[in-house]
Amino acid sequence: MDWQELTNLSRGQPFVVERVRLAGSGVAIEGRFELPQLAQLTVEDQVFVTAFVRCHGSIKEMERIFGVSYPTIKARLNRITQKLAFVDTDPAPPQADTIDRLRRGEITAQQALSELQGQA
Repeated sequence: MDWQELTNLSRGQPFVVERVRLAGSGVAIEGRFELPQLAQLTVEDQVFVTAFVRCHGSIKEMERIFGVSYPTIKARLNRITQKLAFVDTDPAPPQADTIDRLRRGEITAQQALSELQGQA
């Protein structure tokens, strides 16, 4: 069974994978595995996101591929964006790290205060 079949079977309902088999070794792992966010999208949205990435984010190219207008592409991107949680790739450092960096003189008191206020 591939992702498309699984997505169609679930009809958009959330599901959890409980068994994974490594193809190369045949080793099976049982547990509770959540799917990555992109795998939780509908097949149509997965195709759309894949096309967007392959077009390097060019909305003009997306208009050409899908034969729709700029507002239609933007609306679909906005709809998909609402389904995906933001992944913070640069989280604020823990308070202890900020204080340690201040003690070592790596940051000023004002920088430390800004970081600490941002963590509240």
